[in-house]
Amino acid sequence: MIASNLPNVNDATMTLISILLIIFITSIITRVIARLFNKMERFKKDKTAIYLITDIINYIIYFIALMAILQYFGINLAGTLLSLGIVGIAVSFAAKDIISNLFSGIILIIGKSIKVGDTIEIHGKKGIVERISLRTTIVVDDNGVKNNVPNSTLTNNEYLLFKTPEKYRADILTGLPLNIDVEEFRKYIIERMESYPEIAESPKPDVFAKEITFKQSKVKVSFWVKSFNNKDEYKIIITNEIRKFIKMGENDEQ
Repeated sequence: MIASNLPNVNDATMTLISILLIIFITSIITRVIARLFNKMERFKKDKTAIYLITDIINYIIYFIALMAILQYFGINLAGTLLSLGIVGIAVSFAAKDIISNLFSGIILIIGKSIKVGDTIEIHGKKGIVERISLRTTIVVDDNGVKNNVPNSTLTNNEYLLFKTPEKYRADILTGLPLNIDVEEFRKYIIERMESYPEIAESPKPDVFAKEITFKQSKVKVSFWVKSFNNKDEYKIIITNEIRKFIKMGENDEQ
């Protein structure tokens, strides 16, 4: 009598192993699919299409895996969803934002109004589109911060889409020792900036005086980079050019 009331340990173990196996196989399949699409020639230039197809396939695979796992607990997911009735309607209202983002993602991707690599600005935030998934769009701003923008925000609000390649204005504030002639510095740094092909000729690079103190002259060096992606690199390059000029002035003083 006691033995008959005890749970079947072997059945529980096999159920656990089966569930873990389903999870493992699901993980492997989704990774293999992602790698296959990344290697396909027709999708190498269109990252947006890769994200759309892999997201849809992943959702389908996850749903099938969930149904298979629930079967071990005696739950028929398809039948349960059909029998929910009013509860199902209530849940659909609660999940309206998720559904809205899903449909918005499909509209964005299929319509190609925004693509991976585009530069956009929405709600005062500007950055490069790194990824478009079915629910959100990841926009990386100038500071490298990733913003997850709900797709419904992009379809329901106005946003700025900049032409490729998008120029980027860089401003560098620096202090010059009082022994350095500001006009000589201006001529030197503009000449150096114009020597770099990635710095735009129009608008022209320039130097603006900000203020002068008892210790230094404060100026702003402004230039436009032809590609938004090269902004950080050329900020460093021009900063180093400024440092070189200041160093030359210190050597002349000695």
